[in-house]
Amino acid sequence: QVQLVESGGGLVQAGGSLRLSCAASGRTFSRYAMGWFRQAPGKEREFVAAISCSDGHTGYADSVKGRFTISRDNAKNTVYLQMSSLKPEDTAVYYCAAELYGSVRNALPSDYNYWGQGTQVNVSS
Repeated sequence: QVQLVESGGGLVQAGGSLRLSCAASGRTFSRYAMGWFRQAPGKEREFVAAISCSDGHTGYADSVKGRFTISRDNAKNTVYLQMSSLKPEDTAVYYCAAELYGSVRNALPSDYNYWGQGTQVNVSS
């Protein structure tokens, strides 16, 4: 089992950047595929990015491809989401998720068993 805690959200102007972090508990972090999802008010939770357990393979939603980068540091039990060229439509609560031996092709919330509490990102125009 793993517990996840996100940080790094905040208010940023359009065109700006933010880096989200997700710290995981436990000694088996490297066995978990990690994902980032987001949920805007009145909308369903949607996939943003995912990274594999240990070989660094990544996957992105089309809406963030080329602007966001997911990475992980298994020594620090942390996954990151570097967000650049932010747009007002990126405003949402961002959630970190984990799945034991999951795949970067997992893009549904139901594909992940473990979730953080979320961190708010607001992008002003």
